[in-house]
Parts: sequence; C-alpha cells; structure tokens
Amino acid sequence: MINKIVDSYAAAVADIRDGAVVAVGGFGEVGMPTELLHALIEQGAKDLTVIANNAGVGHTGLAALMEAGRIRKIICSFPRSGGSVVFEKMYAAGKLELELVPQGTLAERLRAAGAGIPAFYTPTGVGTKLAHGKEVREIDGKEYVLERALPADVALIRVWQADRWGNATFMLSGRNFAHPMAMAARQTIAMAHGITELGTLDPDHVHLPGIFVHRVVALDAPDRRSHYP
Repeated sequence: MINKIVDSYAAAVADIRDGAVVAVGGFGEVGMPTELLHALIEQGAKDLTVIANNAGVGHTGLAALMEAGRIRKIICSFPRSGGSVVFEKMYAAGKLELELVPQGTLAERLRAAGAGIPAFYTPTGVGTKLAHGKEVREIDGKEYVLERALPADVALIRVWQADRWGNATFMLSGRNFAHPMAMAARQTIAMAHGITELGTLDPDHVHLPGIFVHRVVALDAPDRRSHYP
C-alpha cells in the first residue's frame, strides 16, 4: 500500500544532507513551508544552497534558516523585498552568496529541470550584468542568453490538501513556484493544511500529481514548531 504520509516534521526532513540544493516554495510569506524550515534548523543540515523567489521575511521560516547560518548560497529573484532584514545583514557581512535570477527565468529553469531540458535561450538579461559569463547567441536577428536548468535535491512546499499517494491541491496564489520546484527536485516534501481520504480529490482539481511528491506531513503534526517568533 502506497502511503507517503509521515507523522512528524522531523521525520519529513530527517535525511536532508549537508550541502544539499533545497528549493523552497513561497511568494514572500504566501505558500512558505515555515514549519518544514524550522524542522530543518533543528535537523542540523548546513552549507545549503537554497532556491526561492524571495530571501525570507522577518526572522521566521527561510529567514530563520539563514540566520542560523545554514545557508551558503541563495538563488532568487527578489532578495531585497519587504522584511528581508536577515538577508541584507548577512549579505553585507559577506556570509551569504547570491545568484540573482529574473523571476520568469527562475520559473523556466526549474521547469526545464523537471522536463529534462538541460538549457534554453531567453532574451531576458541580454546586455546586463546577469548575462556576464554566459553564452549569447543571435537567432533570427535577436540576441538570446543561454540559461541552464536548475535541478534541486529537495523541494519543500506547502499545499492545501493532499492524499496518501501525494496528490495535492493548492489554494490560490499558494501554488506560486511549488509545482515547477516539485518537478525539478529529486525528492519533494509537502506540508499539507489537510490530509484527505484517497479518492476524494477531484482528478480535474489535482494541481500536483503524487508522482512528484515523496512525503506528506500534516500542518498540525505533533511536533509543529511553535517556539520561533
């Protein structure tokens, strides 16, 4: 019997290794898998490369993982968004590497990784510092920069509902980058607001098929982190 549900956040992130590339869903705080990130702090993995749209908000979730000194590099589109106080402090101190990627390019690099496409050409970034050191090719009289796929070892995402096979739905903008991240990762861990019985999700409303999800943990798992501000 296939059952991808685990009973704790600790169990969900137990085997994330030092040096892993971790894709973290969320658009600012919307869709951020905060409890999974707090569990990862306690798990102890370090020297991580994180792929995310933003560089954390306040002192919780991704910002807390960063503040704990566990992230070596972040690949993102908007590092200096509202409330990104931890990123700004650590980057200014030289404690964090940054790879800046345009938002559409970030989404496509993740999608390409999930689709088995090693690289693609895009006009975005041509003639800017973001194209420095990258191949630029002229196609039909227009210049394009070569961007490589962005695979991850692990994706941490937040979903609305999931069943024991890992089929999942999202709520509105909570979907954000979670779908391409799940496709791009070797292992996807989904934190679900609700666990539903197998067969109760309308197939037409399954936003993320279970084939892309490896573990599911309920938002109200017994070890839900509550001692972070």
